[in-house]
Amino acid sequence: MKIEAKNLDKQNQRAIPISLEMVRNAYRRIKRKGKSAGIDGVSLKEFQAREEDHLYVVYNRMSSGSYFPPEVKQVSIPKRSGKKRKLGIPTVRDRVAQTVIKELIEPRIDKIFYEESYGYRPNKSAQQALDKVRKNCWEKAWVIDLDIKNCFDSIDHQLLMKAVDKHVEEKWIKMYIRRWLEAPVVTKAETIEKEGKGTPQGGVLSPLLANLFLHYAFDKWMKDNFPNVSFVRYADDKIVHCVSKKQAEYVLQRIRQRLIDCKLELNEEKTSIVYCKMNGRNGNYPNVKFDFLGYSFKPRTTLNWKKNKKFLGFDAGISAESQKRIIKDLKVKEERMNFCNNLQEVAEVLNPSIRGWLNYYGHIRRSEMSQVLVAIQYRIIKWLRKKYGRLKRRIKKTFSLLWKVKRVNPKMFAHWS
Repeated sequence: MKIEAKNLDKQNQRAIPISLEMVRNAYRRIKRKGKSAGIDGVSLKEFQAREEDHLYVVYNRMSSGSYFPPEVKQVSIPKRSGKKRKLGIPTVRDRVAQTVIKELIEPRIDKIFYEESYGYRPNKSAQQALDKVRKNCWEKAWVIDLDIKNCFDSIDHQLLMKAVDKHVEEKWIKMYIRRWLEAPVVTKAETIEKEGKGTPQGGVLSPLLANLFLHYAFDKWMKDNFPNVSFVRYADDKIVHCVSKKQAEYVLQRIRQRLIDCKLELNEEKTSIVYCKMNGRNGNYPNVKFDFLGYSFKPRTTLNWKKNKKFLGFDAGISAESQKRIIKDLKVKEERMNFCNNLQEVAEVLNPSIRGWLNYYGHIRRSEMSQVLVAIQYRIIKWLRKKYGRLKRRIKKTFSLLWKVKRVNPKMFAHWS
């Protein structure tokens, strides 16, 4: 559908100040992200085939106040623990609409957040959160590793809208936020009506709304009640640093009650107090390890480069669970590798993932990734021996061939360079 100039001139007469250009800008942003289809079955590729039609519908309905979000398609994806995580997939149109509102309200909301909040924020990253936790562990000996049970699904709408009211004046924005919060969820078996709580993981607005809720439920409360206690929050993952076991037990007790007051609940199985054991800390405590954002923090032998001496430090490295997940991903990629005709094509299959793993898990103690690098190399050798039958029983010859390739093209595989 082509938009004529006379229609564009009428945009200022709309009840709600949303322009077609705002909708187009939002679409450009979501094009770089998820491509899955929502409840309407329209994928991003199909959307692109008639994008002007779709974008005009979003603009027309949003600017007139008549936009109602469709039901959210719910799928289950495996968690590291082996359990399932519920993920909500909005339609492409709805992702565009949510992005329009997010672009309007994020600048004013984000500026109220504290430095300790790192998740899903502009110019903030998981690596920054890891660096901060690492530094805090060196300064304070005790950690509370907190986990909230079904955080996104448990956020109370009334309390959330109370927080939204503090920072959003426009009634029409709040109207749309309420509509998104109340949109039903559809599974394979049934349609689930929300009962005044929950914002689906997978929604464009959900991380911002969850951050706003947890800012008041946790961050601000911590600052007001325990100004000398350090903490780091990445979305609903939280690490609190204390100076003693007694303080950690007291703070944990208070946090537990605070979450109950905010209609949230601690996952007691995954919440624990940890002793950051290292040189100079001679206390005894059974729990000396915790996982955060795919890394394991625990006592590790560390080299003092200046003195050329080893000592026991408390540091981070890729977790065992993360290594298992990467090796599982490699097994899946083997299926794609079977269709490759040469080593360069194998590199094209593997390199995007290898770069991602190295950039993230190699941020701290890259040497801890040795098991992952061996697994990658094993898959390449396995492919060579399968592709070239003459190498099947000659492992030394396979290594020799791979070494020659590496000398000629040392950047073929991302982990080589």
